[in-house]
Amino acid sequence: MKKKLGSLLIVLTLVMPLMIAGCGTDKKTETKGTQKKEINVGFIYVGPVGDEGWTYSHDVARKEIEKQLAVKTLYKESVKEDLAEVEKVCEEMINQGANVIVGTSFGFMDGMEASAAKHPEVKYLHASGYKTSENMSNYFGRIYQARYLSGIVAGMKTKTNKIGYAAAHPIPEVIRGINAFALGVQSVNPKAVVKVKWTNTWYDPAREKEAGKALIAEGVDVITQHQDTAGPLQAAEEAGISAIGYNTDMKAKAPKAYMTSPVWNWTPYYVEQIKAIKAGTWKSASYWKGLESGVVSLAPLTENAPTGAKEAVEKAKTEILSGENKIFVGPLKDQTGTTKIEKGKVMTDEELLQFNWFVKGVEGKIEK
Repeated sequence: MKKKLGSLLIVLTLVMPLMIAGCGTDKKTETKGTQKKEINVGFIYVGPVGDEGWTYSHDVARKEIEKQLAVKTLYKESVKEDLAEVEKVCEEMINQGANVIVGTSFGFMDGMEASAAKHPEVKYLHASGYKTSENMSNYFGRIYQARYLSGIVAGMKTKTNKIGYAAAHPIPEVIRGINAFALGVQSVNPKAVVKVKWTNTWYDPAREKEAGKALIAEGVDVITQHQDTAGPLQAAEEAGISAIGYNTDMKAKAPKAYMTSPVWNWTPYYVEQIKAIKAGTWKSASYWKGLESGVVSLAPLTENAPTGAKEAVEKAKTEILSGENKIFVGPLKDQTGTTKIEKGKVMTDEELLQFNWFVKGVEGKIEK
């Protein structure tokens, strides 16, 4: 019996450390498996963070999610809108630990889509595009609502009834904004026209300023823009006329000309998305919300705005929020006078996302 007990003790002495070690390994593995994955967000920018416009607005939100959600971020500025280049940048960010990629320009879409297909474990958020996949969402805001409001300010301000619009690229996003602005102008001043100059760039301070000067030469006395810099505003400031900015409050860039700006606040969207990713509830979707979300708004009007503009803007904003004013509702005619949207018909989101014509009252061609 003692011999058997002695043998058993020897066996237990040899086996127990292995059992304990085995239990310890399982516990460690289990703990590792239940730990929440650290979120590291990579931002791809089309311009420099110091543009004080589009890229700057996204970078402000990037810093906010670091503060509010304690996530790590990285970014790359002035990335070319090229499939191979964008895919390369995505790969570099993933190698640096990014498991969420944010691309902030329309031209990043195809490169992000290609990268998303190769990295199903990574979440992709693409601004202003239309493609989605299981791990790639697109997002934008109904900035056209704020542009409509800014059109009211311009329409009340102009004395020549000629308003200039420095525009980036002839894509639906930009065309939609021009049309909304023109309809806002026409709601208070049916005689005014909106003249468009294309720059074919998102970020080029010199070229954008030159577009502003060219519009001034055509007799406009108010300038607005869909550009990332304050170039058009500065042209207006130098010429002694009025201006409306874009992306951020640009008052400091042209204090004598500036009246207001349609502006972006991306923090609510990014916070919502990162929280969902952290919670494991994130799903690919197309996000497109308006004034009610806080993502888009109109910057405070300055003393340069016309008398009565604040009240007119507030009234129109209330009507938009209540659904009374849909903005793009028929009858709507194009530049030739042809009815495109019948009386009472509201344009669908699909139609808005494919906008390829100017409303009557807009002067300029949509260059292909």
